[in-house]
Amino acid sequence: MLIPSYYDAPDLLEGSVPMRGDDPRNDSMFSYVTPEARVRPDHPLRPIRRMTDAALERLSSRFDRLYSTIGRPSIPPEQLLRALLLQMLYSIRSERLLMEELDYSVLYRWFVGLSLDDPIWDATTFTKNRDRLLDGDVADAFFAEVLGAIKQEGLLSDEHFTVDGTLLEAWASHKSFKPKGTDQTPPDDPKNPTVNFHGQTRRNDTHRSTTDPDARLYKKAVGREAKLGYLGHLLTENRHGFIVDTAVTEAHGTAERDAAIVMLGELPLTARRVTVAGDKNFDIPAWVAAVRRMGITPHVAQHTTRRRSAIDGRTTRHPGYALSQRKRKLIEQAFGWLKTVALLRKLRHRGGRLVDWLFSFGAAAYNLVRWRNLVAQRP
Repeated sequence: MLIPSYYDAPDLLEGSVPMRGDDPRNDSMFSYVTPEARVRPDHPLRPIRRMTDAALERLSSRFDRLYSTIGRPSIPPEQLLRALLLQMLYSIRSERLLMEELDYSVLYRWFVGLSLDDPIWDATTFTKNRDRLLDGDVADAFFAEVLGAIKQEGLLSDEHFTVDGTLLEAWASHKSFKPKGTDQTPPDDPKNPTVNFHGQTRRNDTHRSTTDPDARLYKKAVGREAKLGYLGHLLTENRHGFIVDTAVTEAHGTAERDAAIVMLGELPLTARRVTVAGDKNFDIPAWVAAVRRMGITPHVAQHTTRRRSAIDGRTTRHPGYALSQRKRKLIEQAFGWLKTVALLRKLRHRGGRLVDWLFSFGAAAYNLVRWRNLVAQRP
């Protein structure tokens, strides 16, 4: 049996006013709260904004050389790079969507450096201004500035490194991979043409993608499907897993080892004993010998299946070898972040130069996040 309560009695509620809140439409034109005040003091973007601003300030003179002294003012390169950084940090899939979210997000406007009344750029204008930074190799310069600041903090190792590569899938389908020199007849369906390539021998020296000519057909391992793409290479240090060098190359069998030699050759070898870890793909006698001639000890995983390893007990007996193998997972974390958070698993841009630019800029973004996390852990 339900006993009626005091509030169920209609005669006791007669004449009273409900204490619910109003739901008015607020279309006021003015706000007295700035974007700086709306972002909480402990927001994760605040330290990244400070680190980014310091690096961009050191690049100011480089930006001046990229722009003409006459004509209308362009998008400030500092704001352009902060917006691109937001796109990677928040996994925004396109620059058109980035402009849309930048229009209504107070947090994004604060990070980029826009007031609440500043107009947002057109997506096409934004892309053209980004290409100007591509011509100036700004991504590599920004990466170097961030890495230099991390080095000044004493967070980098100059002795122990890891190298590896991964497949970056191109923004092109197998249907675009056609024989070179074929006639460009209009397809039966421009959006989804009928293509039958079963039973054909398709190779990179005889075929090329019409969507992204720089992409190459490649499969990462035996038994995997072949994909059009590029190879992205990283060189990381083993203390905290910071990325110290990047490269993007055509996808072919020896690209990982070739890129590793180039990146290791650019290291300023100041330590007495330098090591480099790697997976079984680097356990090749010629590669191991080349690394040793550079004064670097190869701590690569031994490949003993149906062949003899290029390194023996003189290398594997030391405790440092086992430690290098455990530290190898740090480079996998970097690849995982770049592919999932920065959305580089399936590229959204075409052309080797642009892919290399974005890969380097994504590595700088990863270092910023890694740096912020380490600073936050300090007592």
